[in-house]
Amino acid sequence: MRLFKRDGETSETFQPKLWLVLVGLLLIGGYLFAFAVKNDDEVHVDFVLGTTRTSVLWTILLSLALGLIAGLLLSQLYRRRSRRRHERRESADPV
Repeated sequence: MRLFKRDGETSETFQPKLWLVLVGLLLIGGYLFAFAVKNDDEVHVDFVLGTTRTSVLWTILLSLALGLIAGLLLSQLYRRRSRRRHERRESADPV
């Protein structure tokens, strides 16, 4: 236990940032729980190769996962094409 504080140290024991983060995480957790409870109704989902009956929550999560995967793949395709264009411009410039 220190009796004297060094330069630059604070003697605060209350950490408002920590409490804001904790309250924010609790609010997000509560919202996600309520979202899951409210979206437990079952629906028919028609895929190209078949039909199934699942809850709305799983349908939303499947759509989210497919959207994330498609976004990642499209961003990689865009990066590859823009890199090729950049390489062609550099090779065409006589230096």
